[in-house]
Amino acid sequence: MSSATASPSKRGLPNRVKMRHDRHFVEELAARSEPSVGRLISVASIEPDPHQPREAMGELDELVQSVRSKGVLEPILIRRNPEASEAAQTDGAGAATYRIISGERRFRAAMEAGLLEIPAIEMDVGDQEAREIALVENLQRKDLTPFEEAEAYRALAELYSYTHEQIASAVGKSRVGVTESLTLLKIPPRVRDAGHALGVQSKSLLLEVMKAADEDEMIRLLEKVSSLGLNRSDLRREVKRSAAAPSRRKKAYTFRFKSPDKKYSLSLSFRQSTVDQDDLISALEQTLDELRRLRDEEPPLG
Repeated sequence: MSSATASPSKRGLPNRVKMRHDRHFVEELAARSEPSVGRLISVASIEPDPHQPREAMGELDELVQSVRSKGVLEPILIRRNPEASEAAQTDGAGAATYRIISGERRFRAAMEAGLLEIPAIEMDVGDQEAREIALVENLQRKDLTPFEEAEAYRALAELYSYTHEQIASAVGKSRVGVTESLTLLKIPPRVRDAGHALGVQSKSLLLEVMKAADEDEMIRLLEKVSSLGLNRSDLRREVKRSAAAPSRRKKAYTFRFKSPDKKYSLSLSFRQSTVDQDDLISALEQTLDELRRLRDEEPPLG
């Protein structure tokens, strides 16, 4: 696939463009008369991409204040809305002219700040390449969790046939770092949820936790990291101690019942440590069936 093997230089801004993150660049967009890589676009003619990879926009208050005081310092990436002409032809609907590739937070902040125009760079790309660019641009965020980062890497690999090397080149990370991030996707969902709840979001710590023998041990280690503030070296030693300790067999489950008139009591033991009600009822029914069979096979007395 051509988009998967394209050089990273073809994504984002052209190499010849030196982006300056100050308002002077934005002012130049309005002042230039010759063709340029960016221009001011009416916010009313732009819409977000319904398929963009970022699920939550997060808090916008600080960004809105920045936009009000300094303007939008970095242009958003847009493309022609593929649905605009189709909608106009079918029912005359006035669909937005442009669709965002990346920069939706800046776009929303600009709208909230009351801006009528926003600096934008238009790219001539189709649906698939636009989503590919959006994924790569989304990976430049500083607030990604290790799991969000890993899921984005997986999308690039599975949807666009990126190798680990190509992902690393596109996002400016090492190949080893990309491979380690993808390894995090093997963490069981229950452990992932526990890490999120306990605030353990360090990739290096999560990789150490993965070395534990089972899910319960992983969660125990996460709790220790959260409560004691263990670093990676501390956690590595803890994992080794846990692996060297004698294995603790879980206690078998035993169901006990005593009749209300105290004429008899019943004890039923299982090999597993946890048993639900259906398992218990099934075991009791099998026991009753066996007792009835033995009764029917016994010769009559006398």
